[in-house]
Amino acid sequence: MTLFEHVKLELKAILTNPVVVLTVFGGVIFYSFLYPLPYAKQIPRELPISVVNLDMSQTSFRLERMVDATPNVKVVQRDYSIAAAKQAFLNGDISGFLVIPEHFYKDLMLGKSPVLAYAGDAALFLVYGTIVEGLAQAGGTLAAKAKVTTLLADGVPLELASKQYAATQLNAKPTFNPSLGYIDYVVPAVFVLILQQTLAMASGLVGGTQRQGKGYWSSQPVFTVVAVRSLVIVVIYYLLGMFYFGASFDMYGISKLAQPIELLTFMLPFLLASCLIGIFLGAITPRRELVTVVVLLSSMPLIFSAGFIWPMEMLPEPMKWFAAIFPTQPAINGFLKLNQMGAEWSQIRGVWTQLWIQVLVWGSLALYYFGKFRVSNAE
Repeated sequence: MTLFEHVKLELKAILTNPVVVLTVFGGVIFYSFLYPLPYAKQIPRELPISVVNLDMSQTSFRLERMVDATPNVKVVQRDYSIAAAKQAFLNGDISGFLVIPEHFYKDLMLGKSPVLAYAGDAALFLVYGTIVEGLAQAGGTLAAKAKVTTLLADGVPLELASKQYAATQLNAKPTFNPSLGYIDYVVPAVFVLILQQTLAMASGLVGGTQRQGKGYWSSQPVFTVVAVRSLVIVVIYYLLGMFYFGASFDMYGISKLAQPIELLTFMLPFLLASCLIGIFLGAITPRRELVTVVVLLSSMPLIFSAGFIWPMEMLPEPMKWFAAIFPTQPAINGFLKLNQMGAEWSQIRGVWTQLWIQVLVWGSLALYYFGKFRVSNAE
């Protein structure tokens, strides 16, 4: 059998298997639109809150108006006790509330620092952060106004007072996430996981389907079958990867700083390792559907051990060892540094080498167990 004939048979095995086609093309393309959809507006706005005003002074009412004027939150109701606001929060009527304490205006006039209390749903970090940011901005603006008024009363010129109301001046400039949105933060990393998991499922499902019966995969040398299968699937995923890192990133306005040749070079060991993992799973699982189950169950541990949701330095050592076995952690870190942070190739050479080591390890396992599976079938 010639190489061309073998490639044709591998393509036929992929394209005539509806489960594999749905996983490869349906899964990758479907998720490219589905996953970012809930976060298309990047960050939440106009979150409903309540205000508990225990001071009832003119200044406290001004603070209420300032809070309502921020784009982050919207005052939808006023409660007269913390208990009432808490109950509204538990009922789901509001996403958080602000408590203005008694003697708020009096403490301001005496030069004291009144304490504003915020409450929000910390289970949803994006929502909680938006509420706290909006309330903090309004409180900070009022505090700055009170400080400037005091300085003016002491004879400080307006221009100087407007610069001296705080000990430090904050000039925040987002570096790698200019919009401070969710899409730029999480989508590039999750897209890498989607490519890995669907690729592993595809190559595993092809092998799992061929467990029943005999064909070219049982007559050709083990190395040839694994190599040609990897070649065909990796070429297909090169096209899907270029769609993800090209058209999809453009569609959502995600920054692209890497040179195309660098991305294509880095993708090679990542796609090979993912494909070989799938071939290994297809050879050791007794039923085809178990490949999908194993890959899907591994998704959450892999994404949380990748280092972009939770810092690698904070992870337990066993979880770091677990993450080092699979392509997810080095691939995500490499792609993010290369494409989102503009890193030089020398700065990601370490994870690129790690991926090639994984190719050798997973390739050895795939060859051994694929050969073992063929022997057991022949018997």
